[in-house]
Amino acid sequence: MNLHDWIDELSDALDLDTEVDEALLLDLARDVAHAVARPAAPLSAYLLGLAAGAKGGGPAVVEELAERVRALADGWDQPAATDTPTAAADDLGTDAAQDDLDGATDPLTEIEDLDDLLGRDPEPGRRPGHEAAEEE
Repeated sequence: MNLHDWIDELSDALDLDTEVDEALLLDLARDVAHAVARPAAPLSAYLLGLAAGAKGGGPAVVEELAERVRALADGWDQPAATDTPTAAADDLGTDAAQDDLDGATDPLTEIEDLDDLLGRDPEPGRRPGHEAAEEE
């Protein structure tokens, strides 16, 4: 099975009666992935599909909206590549991203901070509202 066959079968499974400009969408995904970030490519394609569907979904609409996406991606101002673990993952791969995450804030500390913000003060080892069951 090739890509065109997959798209035909997927369109049938999704009850879509439309032709897909595979080259346009693949080029768009590549451009967004390189100019913005790899995870932005499928998300951008999904949002493009939603927008195109809302406007009738014809080939001319898809082309016009794809050009808007491409123009936005081409002008995207990227942050420094090493500022965040996510940016490091895009540039260096998952091992480097995991190294960055290993030095990140402890998620449990962040949960305790959230409890403070919400005015909760749970005792360690006890879940709020379950004191009576634990004392028995």
